[in-house]
Amino acid sequence: QLQLVESGGGLVQPGGSLRLSCDATGSTLTFYAVAWFRQAPGKEREGLACIRRADSGTSYPDSAKGRFSISRDNAKNTVYLQMNDLKLEDTATYYCAARPVGPISTWCSNTRTLFNFWGQGTQVTVSS
Repeated sequence: QLQLVESGGGLVQPGGSLRLSCDATGSTLTFYAVAWFRQAPGKEREGLACIRRADSGTSYPDSAKGRFSISRDNAKNTVYLQMNDLKLEDTATYYCAARPVGPISTWCSNTRTLFNFWGQGTQVTVSS
C-alpha cells in the first residue's frame, strides 16, 4: 500500500522560497500520477500542480503558474514542489496525493476527489 509523507514546510518570509518533498513508501511513485494540493483554514483544498506518469509532463492551474514547479526523482521515490516568491496568502497546509495510472498514461488532474492516496500534510507559513 502506498504511503506518502510530506516534508519541507516551515516559516518563510514573503518573497522567499521553499521546496516541499513527498516521499513514498510501500510502492513506487512511477506507477502514479502525483499532485500537490493545499488547504488554508476555512477554505477548500485546491490543486497546485500535477505530474504525469508516462512522460513526467506537468500541469498547473492558472493560479499556480509561474511560481510553483513540480518535479520527480524516481531514484529517490520522491516528488517535489518548488515554491518561489511566496506570499502571505500561500500560508496553508500542503498535501501530496497520488492516483495509480497505466504505464503510458498522460492523465493528470488538479481535482482532489480523483486521487486515492494522501499524505498527512506539511504546514507552510508565510509571515514577516
